[in-house]
Amino acid sequence: MICMDTTTAALTRDEIARFHQQGYLGPYTACTPEDMAAVRLRIDAEVLTSTGPNPASPLHSRHLDHRPVHDLVTLPGVLGRVRGLLGDDIVLWSTFLFNKEPGTPEVPWHQDIDEWPLDPPVNLSIWMAIDEVTAENSCVQIIPGSHRELLHHVPSRPGMVFSKEIEPGLVDTSGAIDMELAPGEFFLFSEQLMHHSNKNDSNRRRLGLSARYTTPSVNIRDQDSAPCFPGHACVLVSGSDTQGLNRMTEPPA
Repeated sequence: MICMDTTTAALTRDEIARFHQQGYLGPYTACTPEDMAAVRLRIDAEVLTSTGPNPASPLHSRHLDHRPVHDLVTLPGVLGRVRGLLGDDIVLWSTFLFNKEPGTPEVPWHQDIDEWPLDPPVNLSIWMAIDEVTAENSCVQIIPGSHRELLHHVPSRPGMVFSKEIEPGLVDTSGAIDMELAPGEFFLFSEQLMHHSNKNDSNRRRLGLSARYTTPSVNIRDQDSAPCFPGHACVLVSGSDTQGLNRMTEPPA
């Protein structure tokens, strides 16, 4: 463990109510920018330069083979808040390093659950800043309250990072906000919250880490197929798994 913040933060009743109303919470601090700087050096040297458990993407699920990535998404300040929304029994089923180098195209407006094989569709995500994340270098934008309805997704317009997007005529961006984050800060959001990011027109990289949590009672259908991969496994990060529905593994040494 590199990040030394051991503060366990529980959500208040007001925060839980706000999450259900708005579909997100944060930003919160998981670790200091100084601690994240040390982790960033290792991610740059050991993760971004190597293959991982998913042969199709070296940025996917590196918590399964790289302990600092696992430790970031299980910091007490993260899991304490996840427990407030999912309960004590928590399964980590996916992580992804979103690396937007200068010039990387736009991620279209989308809702994550449209692509996910979760039955029932219960998920809580975090997005954590590895680099400093601002509007200038393409921070995530979200639309508060947009999680209440699953909207129709269509093939993306040319030049987008993702292959699908919400049908453009259905997106009202008048209430969109920028989720600007210092290194070590994160926000939580619903599997149905509408979000996107612009093209990175700056000269600064924007590296962030997402993590996806669910409960042991959720079945992840066909763990060997996209968006999972052959050999995919989940990690129990809190409580116990009394259901045995999904392939599990231990954290990396």
